[in-house]
Amino acid sequence: MAEPKKIKFAVVGCGHIGKRHAEMIIGNSEAELVALSDVAAKETLGIEKYNVPFYNSIEELLSDGLNIDVVNICTPNGLHSSQATLALDKGCHVVVEKPIGLSKAKCEEVIFKALRNNKQVFAVMQNRYSPPSVWIKELIETKVLGEIFMVQLNCYWNRDSRYYKSGGWKGTTDLDGGTLFTQFSHFIDIMYWLFGDITNIQGKFKDFTHQESTDFEDSGFVSFDFVDGGMGSLNYSTAVATQNLESSITIIGKNGSVKIGGQYMNEVEVCNIDGYEMPKLPAANPPNDYGPYKGSAANHHYVIENVIDTLNGRTTATTNALEGLKVVEIIERIYKLRDSSVLKK
Repeated sequence: MAEPKKIKFAVVGCGHIGKRHAEMIIGNSEAELVALSDVAAKETLGIEKYNVPFYNSIEELLSDGLNIDVVNICTPNGLHSSQATLALDKGCHVVVEKPIGLSKAKCEEVIFKALRNNKQVFAVMQNRYSPPSVWIKELIETKVLGEIFMVQLNCYWNRDSRYYKSGGWKGTTDLDGGTLFTQFSHFIDIMYWLFGDITNIQGKFKDFTHQESTDFEDSGFVSFDFVDGGMGSLNYSTAVATQNLESSITIIGKNGSVKIGGQYMNEVEVCNIDGYEMPKLPAANPPNDYGPYKGSAANHHYVIENVIDTLNGRTTATTNALEGLKVVEIIERIYKLRDSSVLKK
């Protein structure tokens, strides 16, 4: 049996998430970090520990003749699709932080390039790896809950002036894209992963506390039907004072009910199913800690493992490009509804 290939990674974007990717790469014995890139000056980024070539643009990185298998895109949302297509055209696989693009059309460009160049696109949706997510996926696939009647997704977080810095990309239409893209796409992904596509979308949106810091709403109530049956709702806000409140999913089925909650959808709070005994789940990883605020679960090591295992022929991508596109398309459809209404500021 052939020895597994050591996979060579380059990381584009050296902020919190980019550095996390770099850490997961150097911590994996089958991976090698070969380059870093960011538009900021190297000495301002806190990346002194990484003894690899540094470039101030992805174009410079890709044109330098390095042997790169995978480019990890960890830049602002609005750059993801264009940078991914550049890497794919240079013959690299890509790992793209959510979202793949800020529109379905942008995502389709990435998928087209991947197919034309016979390369893989790995969409980062690390919440799929949390123990409650793995458990509920099996529960839904084996139809333990029976027919699904209702699904409610609640995402209530704090994002204030500690997060939205003046002059930064966060909060802008072109580079951030909106609350559902930046804060809550992980949870929309879990919903889509479990229950499929949605239709008959209705919504109500408002900007309560971010008139001076973002170009878009901070809160919304959205209701819909699932194409495969059942009805659902998404209730979200980043106007919660002081700290994150919850990220939860409540599922009402014919045979029982389940609620996965906590601040980051990391705790099974309710499991009432006729004739079913809840198994003991492994502990969930803590959330990513960004100092004054926290994000989703710190599961990026699973992402890097999945890339390596896929490229060495041991498995397939946990979140492929089409799934990444579908999450973007769902958000885009919700936002078309938002944009057709008037946000009262």
